[in-house]
Amino acid sequence: MSGLAWVPQSCTLPTEEQPLRVTEWDALFAERLVSLSRPQPLHLRLDLAAGKGIQGRVHDLVERESVCCSFFTFTTTAGQDLIRLDISVDQAHAAVLDALAARTAAAGEQR
Repeated sequence: MSGLAWVPQSCTLPTEEQPLRVTEWDALFAERLVSLSRPQPLHLRLDLAAGKGIQGRVHDLVERESVCCSFFTFTTTAGQDLIRLDISVDQAHAAVLDALAARTAAAGEQR
């Protein structure tokens, strides 16, 4: 999925910084995505392979993303081998979560 047309206007990250942030997420998913599921239509669950510095990297991205896209709710759960990242949105942002799921799956396929 190319382009940033799926990024909602409610995102307050400056437009010129959006491609950089998307690249950060894509790299994380390409390197670490183990599984992706949709327990509910407004809930995306990602399991990421743990490793040195990965939990900090995930927390850093989640914190920065929460600042500019307050419609996301992120929950991280660290295990021994996995970091679970749950992402939820409200109904108004369902299409954003759909696009994020598609983008995440595509990035994960690059592994």
